[in-house]
Amino acid sequence: MKLSSTKAVYGALLANIAIAVVKFIAAVITGSSAMWSEGIHSSIDTGNQILMLLGIRRSRRPPDPEHPFGHGKEVYFWNLLVAVLIFGVGGGISAYEGILHILHPVMIRDARWNYAVLGFAFLFEGISLAIGLRAFYSRHHRGNLLRDIVDSKDPTTYTVIAEDGAAVIGIVLAALGVFLSDALRMPVLDGMASVLIGLLLAAVATFLIRECRGLLVGEGVDRRTAAEVRQIANQDRLAESVSRPLTMYIGPEYVLLTMDVRFRASASAAEVAEATERIKSRIRKRFPFFRRIYLEAAEPQTSAGRGHR
Repeated sequence: MKLSSTKAVYGALLANIAIAVVKFIAAVITGSSAMWSEGIHSSIDTGNQILMLLGIRRSRRPPDPEHPFGHGKEVYFWNLLVAVLIFGVGGGISAYEGILHILHPVMIRDARWNYAVLGFAFLFEGISLAIGLRAFYSRHHRGNLLRDIVDSKDPTTYTVIAEDGAAVIGIVLAALGVFLSDALRMPVLDGMASVLIGLLLAAVATFLIRECRGLLVGEGVDRRTAAEVRQIANQDRLAESVSRPLTMYIGPEYVLLTMDVRFRASASAAEVAEATERIKSRIRKRFPFFRRIYLEAAEPQTSAGRGHR
């Protein structure tokens, strides 16, 4: 059974609410800078999931006169905001907390609390990551996770994966910072772990911003898909030549396609109309995400026209 991106976001939201509360309690008790950073990280993730759910809901509104192709790009806009929040708030505050702790180190009072909380957080973040990966692989799996994420146009699912993946790595960094700080009696190491968590969040956010930017400014399908679409049109018995397909993502599963097709000069208007519908049907059968297809019948070349150079 396929998991929807909405279920993946809800799973991450519930996990992060519980984790954020527990992390902040541990940070107050122990005074750990890394735990404060982790608490901030989980709080930002909670807010991000709420924004993603808002984007999903708004993207499902039907078309209207001002938005004739629907509101699918709302998903890209809200996920861009999520990426900016991860970079500016999550990464920035975590790094700032770490620098303060390096400049004014304070020994951790009871590291056992941190280990218990980090173990709890690792378990729930791992479950959330597994849910996100399952939802993603049920729709996009081709073999290489990073390549699949780059090729995917559903930022909601891969943002959950990126957040939870960063959270799991952040927990490991926080645990190392707490352990080394406590074992070596060097509280500055706890601050350094917090800075590393901030840099990790900034790197993840930069990747997400890059992906969302391309979709917002009108990214089209990959070259392989465009070439296959052109080949499908060229294979029709009445087609003489086909222009380069022009495509644009309106939403994760909604792509606009326009293309000029030059049919045989001997074809009648009725035959051209039938061929146009035939090509559209074949394209949609191979690529269901092409929701809007506009084929323009180009003027056929005359015999005299073919002789010109």
